[in-house]
Amino acid sequence: MYRKEFMEMAIEEAKAGITAGDGGPFGAVIVKDSEVIATGHNCVLKNNDSTCHGEIDAIRKAEQKLETYDLTGCEIYTTGEPCPMCLAAVMWANIDKVYYGCTLEDNAKIGFRDEKFDKLMGERANLPEGLLEEKDRELCLELFDEYKKMGETIY
Repeated sequence: MYRKEFMEMAIEEAKAGITAGDGGPFGAVIVKDSEVIATGHNCVLKNNDSTCHGEIDAIRKAEQKLETYDLTGCEIYTTGEPCPMCLAAVMWANIDKVYYGCTLEDNAKIGFRDEKFDKLMGERANLPEGLLEEKDRELCLELFDEYKKMGETIY
């Protein structure tokens, strides 16, 4: 069940990342049984790693903490609708639910290419029903506006 405080934590995680110059405004929080397991944010620029999106960062940390590659029973809260790579990682990790703020279209408005890759990968038609749910978009749009005003690197 969705809890707004976890999305607020994802937003704060994203803010910490963009303030540090680590990458884009993408933060994530992984929760199991109402307990935060891990947080992560986009570290593409910091790590020179095109795969270190917020969701991937959080998944890596959660798996290390729980000492398992199986995150069954977990939910992920993320500030932006996941790209195809992150969606695949969510499914490989067996995460049950994705709550996201901004849409792929919102990501595009601040210069990210998620829609391009989404179209190449067949879009969202084949995803498990109920996996994705948009929540608190307006809160996350405020974060995206902050990021855009910073004039940060787009990649």
